[in-house]
Amino acid sequence: MRILTVLSVLLALVALPGTASAADVAGLAAELVPRLLSEHGVPGASVAVVTAGQVKAQGYGYADRDRRIPVDAAGTRFATASLAKTFTAAAVLQLVRAGRLDLDRDVNTYLTTFQIPDTFPGHPVTLRHLLTHTAGFESNVLATSWTDPAAAEPLAKVVEDGLPERVRPPGTVLSYDNYAYDLAGYVIEATSGQAYAQYVKQHILDPLGMTGTTFATPDPATLATGYGDTGSFAHYYGHPSSGTGPVTTAADMGKLMQALLTDDPRLGPGVAAAMKTRQFTQDPRLPGIGYGLEETARNGHRLLFKAGDVNGFHALMTLLPDQRTGIYVVLNGEHTPYDVVHQIIDRAFPGTAERPPPTGGDTTAYAGTYVTTQSRGDLLRFATLFDHVTVTATGSGELTTTGLSADGTAQRWRQVGPGLFAERDGPELIAFTGHGVLAGGHREEATTFERSPVTLHVWLLYAGLAAFLAALIGMPVAALVRRLRRRPARHRFAWWLAWLTGALVAVFVYGLATTVIIAPTDAILVGSPLLTGALLASSTAFVLTGGLVACTGVAWWKRWWGLPGRISYTAYTIAALAFMTVAYLYNLVGGVFA
Repeated sequence: MRILTVLSVLLALVALPGTASAADVAGLAAELVPRLLSEHGVPGASVAVVTAGQVKAQGYGYADRDRRIPVDAAGTRFATASLAKTFTAAAVLQLVRAGRLDLDRDVNTYLTTFQIPDTFPGHPVTLRHLLTHTAGFESNVLATSWTDPAAAEPLAKVVEDGLPERVRPPGTVLSYDNYAYDLAGYVIEATSGQAYAQYVKQHILDPLGMTGTTFATPDPATLATGYGDTGSFAHYYGHPSSGTGPVTTAADMGKLMQALLTDDPRLGPGVAAAMKTRQFTQDPRLPGIGYGLEETARNGHRLLFKAGDVNGFHALMTLLPDQRTGIYVVLNGEHTPYDVVHQIIDRAFPGTAERPPPTGGDTTAYAGTYVTTQSRGDLLRFATLFDHVTVTATGSGELTTTGLSADGTAQRWRQVGPGLFAERDGPELIAFTGHGVLAGGHREEATTFERSPVTLHVWLLYAGLAAFLAALIGMPVAALVRRLRRRPARHRFAWWLAWLTGALVAVFVYGLATTVIIAPTDAILVGSPLLTGALLASSTAFVLTGGLVACTGVAWWKRWWGLPGRISYTAYTIAALAFMTVAYLYNLVGGVFA
């Protein structure tokens, strides 16, 4: 009986959550990842699993679909994208531990060729702000990377020429920031006297034995091909410290996860511990962010993660520190690895999170439309017109959100504290903070949201497009009818001015849709004659709209046409003004593409 009791206890211990081995977790990946590739048409994947000192890495599918080259977990390199930020954070912390950098000193102290403007006196940008995405910079992403490594500009030039505006005081709002990590990379170069890629190789990659990872120009023969819905993408270069250019293997990512989980001194004394410690949170009741790692929770377990996304490549590294487990999945197709990683965690480490009881209360004050605080200084600001969060008060103490989940589906929430809401059918929390910011939920970047009249802007945009389309088709038809009936046309130039404005907007919409919306290509990052021409068309239409206003005024003054003609022309001009106002607000006119 005693033996049976001991055996029962041992079996119970084996069954406890958090005791899964690397082989167990890798086995779940071997079951789930091929299913993902098949269901979503992704060519290949590479996976690494670390648990309690054991490392397992495996490739699935094809690195090159056309040539049928299989993925090799130890030899096939995938783009890191923003996963490279973990290396940048580690490098900065190494120099901090060496006494050569200070996390809380004005970053201008380390800049020699340019300075960050003192936009908010008494609130300088620091390295702590840069590493936690709280520096308060506007975000610019277009035409800052290249497909030819020889054309890539030095990091020093990138950060100096691309210095964005400061749009909010540092340390107040979490807003994902690529420029901040490029600037941190430049500080590494300026302080160490080494090129960023050289520093990372000497002080991180070589000590950890990560021979398959490079932050310099990689051998193309070792790269996986990134695929989209319409074909393959070229590899990008230009921003090693924030993610564009570096490549790695799953086997190497296993070594990095092992170092982070075990606080490996080869990474630098105390570096891993600092990276895993929460350094900022938008609300203390929510998960926050460390250095180069973001924080969340699942099944009651604390998770640290970093995602990396660039055209054709999507990667996710997830650490469960208390379970001494790390999971890395990278795909060379247009699908997120989040769902498969979460399925692995749910099955390997089940559990139940404590859920606070609902408190009820009026939720109408939180209703509205919210857009990301990642304020875009370039053309991609228009994306917030269609990618926003809608919050609806649905009853006593309840809200519904759409657009907040990773897949855009609606979520229902119960109020569980002042401004704090728990998901009814899921594990997430959201909070409305004192800064008027919506934080929490599950998105694939560390960001927050702020209230915006974006819904009104969308309707104004649609009204203008409808008017332009009507003019583009209707005016030539009306002119033909007048000619057939031999009726004289009065003040034709005013009507043809309206038609030309609509035609230019049509050219703009076609160029924007072709290069950015319908079939995104390398043009988004490296520039495009078609997109440049489209923006020139929109800028010309913007100027011509002033002519429409002038013609409208003169038409009423001089009574150019009958009342129906003047009313229709005025309505068209108002719709055009509405469209151009929104276009101006969202950077769709002007020289924003360089």
